Amino acid sequence: MRFENKVAIVTGSGNGIGKEVAKRLAKEGASVVITDINPANCKYTEEEIVESGGNALSIPADVSKKEDVMNVVQEALNVFGKIDILVNNAGIVKDSKITEMTEEDWDNVVDICLKGSFLFAKYTAEHMIEQSYGKIVNIASRAYLGNPGQANYSSAKSGVLGLTKSLAKELGKFNITVNAVAPGLIETNALKEHPKYERIKELQKKDTPIQRIGLPEDVANAVLFFASNESSYISGDVLHVTGGRFG
Repeated sequence: MRFENKVAIVTGSGNGIGKEVAKRLAKEGASVVITDINPANCKYTEEEIVESGGNALSIPADVSKKEDVMNVVQEALNVFGKIDILVNNAGIVKDSKITEMTEEDWDNVVDICLKGSFLFAKYTAEHMIEQSYGKIVNIASRAYLGNPGQANYSSAKSGVLGLTKSLAKELGKFNITVNAVAPGLIETNALKEHPKYERIKELQKKDTPIQRIGLPEDVANAVLFFASNESSYISGDVLHVTGGRFG
């Protein structure tokens, strides 16, 4: 029970990686705030955790909207009294060649992936500073190294790493650590529904030293390490969860 008496906010936790992280945190004792833009998914994750004996609260929100973020943070404080852990996981992809990418697709991806991380870090940090304790874990991506057709997503995830390193230096004196996890290709429901799923899976195995596709549990393991006191002297770092495929 590494997270007994801890309170965590996990963004984008209605499904995929965020959902797995939220469930694992709850399983190890944390009270978890589930937030996602999809209210039904948000509620379903909450119900799964509660039915398993955990403690959770679902609050639908658009992470790119200041008012929504402030509401999640305030509700978390109203119900649980504090915030110890923030996992910035919410993100979207809207892939296309740069010559075909719309300004709207650029803005949407950057707003959700990067601005959302900034807003949640800003409004949770205020309370972490007061209590002289906090763990912020940002979900980046191997895509920060650059992917064709992902100029928006790669740029946003590069920004997440810059945000991570800046906040680590700014907040360390308050006993707040800030780290990032950079997953490779992970087998989420969204990937399974991709029309070229089987082809993608085979190519991933071929290009990865550990010859399997990543699982949400693999990412959750890394997130929970950074969220725990086991990583109390690590900050501003990035942990790749890519099966050995960095380049």
